[in-house]
Amino acid sequence: MAQATKFRSGLMVTTILLGCSSILGAADGIIARNPDASGSYCHLRFPAITEDTLFTDRPVLKDPREGDIVDFYGPCDHNPLGREEVLRQRTHLRRERDQRNSESS
Repeated sequence: MAQATKFRSGLMVTTILLGCSSILGAADGIIARNPDASGSYCHLRFPAITEDTLFTDRPVLKDPREGDIVDFYGPCDHNPLGREEVLRQRTHLRRERDQRNSESS
């Protein structure tokens, strides 16, 4: 009986922590965080950075309702507003602009 109570208590604590982690995840802009079994590699989903802040020192994520969502596969501690992500999105935007310019020529 005591083990069943401990099990239920542990299950309740786990449920609460998982609920809090999804709330905390939303605070850093991440919509979904799905780790692999090791917990070091994740599939993250987060909004792209707004174009008008992408080349500033204070980038801002787009509103997720706009639908411009990044699917990222890599380290679970990836920062959607970190230097690595900013550089990746800048490169992507430059390629898109170059492609549009070459198509219109």
